[in-house]
Amino acid sequence: MELFLDQLESPIGAIVLISDGEALRVLDFVDCEERMQRLLKIHYGDKVPVRDSRASADIKRRVIAYFAGELTSVDEIGVRTEGTPFQKLVWEELRNIPAGTTISYGELAKRIGRPNASRAVGLANGSNPIAIVVPCHRVIGANGSLTGYGGGMERKRWLLEHESAQRSLATVSLAKL
Repeated sequence: MELFLDQLESPIGAIVLISDGEALRVLDFVDCEERMQRLLKIHYGDKVPVRDSRASADIKRRVIAYFAGELTSVDEIGVRTEGTPFQKLVWEELRNIPAGTTISYGELAKRIGRPNASRAVGLANGSNPIAIVVPCHRVIGANGSLTGYGGGMERKRWLLEHESAQRSLATVSLAKL
């Protein structure tokens, strides 16, 4: 297997995209390279070459569209991750959280059929290698507070505000029809 790395500018900083030529494997922020390298090593070991390349035009187009306000544009990006079966279950469920909404770790644990596993869900959420597309930023504390985010709390806040604002605009536009 070979992985391909590309970068993309965004309103919240430069983004690194790593794909296998078919599916997205990593989406992280350039200034989080240490975390990204750690996750790559955990998930793929030292033997998988990562070379500079152009990411799939479709992946880039969809991420750019997300930042332009088309929040569901990332929903169709194919992803492929390595991780434990539990992590993969959590990451799959994250993709079912609609843009512009949030849920708690406890609610996410219930949705995967493990209502007492909110801490384990939090750990799996924190190990998510595909930010934004696998929207771990949509998970918040039970009391509504923002909790940790691998890309930093300012980015989490920005992403949630971006999604909320776009959802509000869509609601207003539909109401005018």
